[in-house]
Amino acid sequence: MSQTQFIPPALRRERVSPAWRTTAFYVIAAAGTALFVIPTFIIRPFRQQTPRALWLALALRQRAPLFTLLAAAVCTVLAFAMWKVANGWKKSVIGITLFLVIASAVMSRLNYFEWMFHPVSGAQFQAQFSSKLDAKEMIMAVSLRNEARAYPISQMAYHHVLNDTVAGVPIAVTY
Repeated sequence: MSQTQFIPPALRRERVSPAWRTTAFYVIAAAGTALFVIPTFIIRPFRQQTPRALWLALALRQRAPLFTLLAAAVCTVLAFAMWKVANGWKKSVIGITLFLVIASAVMSRLNYFEWMFHPVSGAQFQAQFSSKLDAKEMIMAVSLRNEARAYPISQMAYHHVLNDTVAGVPIAVTY
């Protein structure tokens, strides 16, 4: 005979995860994931970015490594506590949510912008007279000592970064 048979039904406690635990888990998971997703969404190639939006993205990106790690740690503890009382489909939702917040913690430590903005590798230059640039093509120009380079905006808008050497001086050209 089990011990619960001696407890009146009105006094029996079902094993239910407290509502605050479930709420905290999903709110913290959403906040941790947002710290990675919002900057990624704002800073995308070929999209207009306002100064305020960029400020927000960079502020979140700067704080994301610490706070996504904290969110992942707290969510892991809460997930283990919730796991004991969850049924099959709730365990799936908890697992997927925990995966997303841990993935956000990992991704916030990587420079994923290099994946979006491919740096130019092995740039090749042509003399001005053999260039096929349109006369109205906008360029960025660098002149050091007796050497000059021109970088077409149309190319820099996609790549955003080019490492080069002009007159023996290493430079990073960015747009």
